Amino acid sequence: MANSPQARKRARQNVKRRLQNMSQRSAMRTSVKRFLRSAEDGNREEAEQAYRVTCSRLDQAARKGLHHARRAARLKSRLNARLKQLSANA
Repeated sequence: MANSPQARKRARQNVKRRLQNMSQRSAMRTSVKRFLRSAEDGNREEAEQAYRVTCSRLDQAARKGLHHARRAARLKSRLNARLKQLSANA
């Protein structure tokens, strides 16, 4: 347990930030899964909409420091390739 007032405050801030990060990370993962599910179902319109939301979430995660910017770019590239493959098959 933190003893000094400063350490107590840091502990409170860490809890708050951890909860916020968990929420952001969960929303990002959910949007990725939603895109992948719609891509597997072959629903191109739904996949395109989910792709836009997912890219926004990935950029937001990179901006907030949840993930590295290059990791977000790599994921977006892979999702875009999946979307193009879906469009080519349709």
